Order: sequence, then structure tokens, then C-alpha cells
Amino acid sequence: MENITLIGMPGSGKSTVGVVLAKTLGFSFLDVDLVIQERQGKLLQELLNSLGTEAFLDLEGETIRSLRPQNTVLAPGGSCVLRQDAMEHLKSLGKVVYLRLDFPALEARIHNLATRGIAFAPGQTLRDVYDQRAPLYARWADATVDVSPVQDPAATLEAVRAAVNAL
Repeated sequence: MENITLIGMPGSGKSTVGVVLAKTLGFSFLDVDLVIQERQGKLLQELLNSLGTEAFLDLEGETIRSLRPQNTVLAPGGSCVLRQDAMEHLKSLGKVVYLRLDFPALEARIHNLATRGIAFAPGQTLRDVYDQRAPLYARWADATVDVSPVQDPAATLEAVRAAVNAL
């Protein structure tokens, strides 16, 4: 099997599900946000504050394009879909699974907007970000798993595994 990339809004469970999925597949796990932080020596929010949204998105895209993983579950930041070349690279690495979270569930899960490191353009609301990204996630996905209902992590993992096995 090739790599698997999990995409979706912040709070959709990409990192949480990704770690467990990687373990069950015997894959490595790669959190792209952590790669960015390690390479830059700053937290995501610090990078967003110092670079601005567009420069941060460019940095995220460059980081994604530099990755050459094998047998890995990747969890890029939720903004990865805003750079087409980054998504084309992720698609070239393997299958892409969209962890779909509806807006009410997103609002319930995200409480630390000011410090979480979410790429917002000036004046954008969480709803604006959701409305901008949701169609892009759907466009790039090879499979979609709805993670909006409150389920235990095992049920979510099983749904993602079933989607991956169906690819």
C-alpha cells in the first residue's frame, strides 16, 4: 500500500486518528505541522503572526512538496488544500482521505482559535474558513469519512480503515 494522507478541518481528528491508523497498518506517522515547527523553530501561531497568512501558506506548501515518505500516514494542516501544488504532491504520494466534520461539530471542538495556529485571512471567521475549504477537501479526496457524529475513537478508526481498504 502507498501513503495515506488525512485531510480535513482542524479538530477533525487527523492527528489523533492518524497515529492509531499508522500503528494498525504498520506505517509511520507524519504530522506536517510538527515538521514545519521543527524546521522553523517556532510554533505555528508564531509563524502565522510573523509571516502573515499567505506567506505561511506558501511555507506550508513548500514543506509538503519537500516530503518523500513511504508507507506513512500523513496529517497535513487543514490549510493544505489552499495550495494546489501541495495537494498535487500529496495525491502523487498515495491516497487522500477526507475526515469530514460539519460546521456545528467543528464549532463544538475548536475553542482556542487565537492560539491554535489556524490560517485565517484578515477578517475571516471560522465559518468563512469552513465554507472556503470544505469543497476543496471534497475535490481532493479519494474517500470521505464523516466524523461529525460523536463516536468513540475506535468507531472513527474503523470507519477510516474501511475507507482506506476500499480504495
